[in-house]
Amino acid sequence: MKILSAEAAKAKIGADLGRSDWKHIHQELVNGFADLTGDRQYIHLDPEAARQTPLGGTVAHGFLTLALLASLTPAGSFELAGGKMSLNYGFDRVRFVQPVRVGQRIRTHHVLKDFEAREDGNFLAKTEVAVEIEGERRPAIIAEWLVLHIT
Repeated sequence: MKILSAEAAKAKIGADLGRSDWKHIHQELVNGFADLTGDRQYIHLDPEAARQTPLGGTVAHGFLTLALLASLTPAGSFELAGGKMSLNYGFDRVRFVQPVRVGQRIRTHHVLKDFEAREDGNFLAKTEVAVEIEGERRPAIIAEWLVLHIT
């Protein structure tokens, strides 16, 4: 991960930060998320019943796919020089465009949309993130992700 000054980060607004590595979505991962959250809907856990739906098989929870953003960092991502830490600040927008079928692979594509100084001396980065599904034209998720850089 690159270390950038605030000025260099601001200069990257509009820049493509790249894509993450691929991550395989397997049934054990989906089952573990269901156990953790209590979301045990059959479309996530019962391959036979899910095959009878228009989904054609089990799918990952949308919130599982969203939670995986933290582990899908592209090579062009950066930390702020002199920063103490970065915190997930939330999302301005999240859209679940298409389900991720168990067995598929996903990766993220990031574009820096904004990097602004705040009155408290910290910086807020807004990144447009698309969760791509291998072999699919439409993404699983499109989101505007906010990260707070603490100085």
